[in-house]
Amino acid sequence: MSKKKIVLAEDNTTLSLLLKFRLEKDGYELFMATDGKEAVELIENQIPDLILTDVMMPFISGLEVISHVRNKLELKTPIIVFSSAGQEEMVLKAFNLGANDFMGKPFSPNELVIRVKRLLNM
Repeated sequence: MSKKKIVLAEDNTTLSLLLKFRLEKDGYELFMATDGKEAVELIENQIPDLILTDVMMPFISGLEVISHVRNKLELKTPIIVFSSAGQEEMVLKAFNLGANDFMGKPFSPNELVIRVKRLLNM
């Protein structure tokens, strides 16, 4: 069975590397983007099984990434969005655009892995 591919769009390098390490340990193949523009390119080239994106990123926001995936690419790929606490409006926008799940920062990498497994094993 081939590894499930995940695109991780996160501009915080420390968090990115932590999540990459944790998810690869569970057998996922990760593709890293440090901004929304890179994320869109990776999504178009890799057609991942899951997308993890921060809301606030350079160039293209996480919300624009969701919109691109759902409206331009017309993909049903599950999307988990991260955002710093206190951004309820962003969370609602993310869900309205087609996000499947949301996690407020800071969050537990172990909880993320559980949510990833739940979305990929539906």
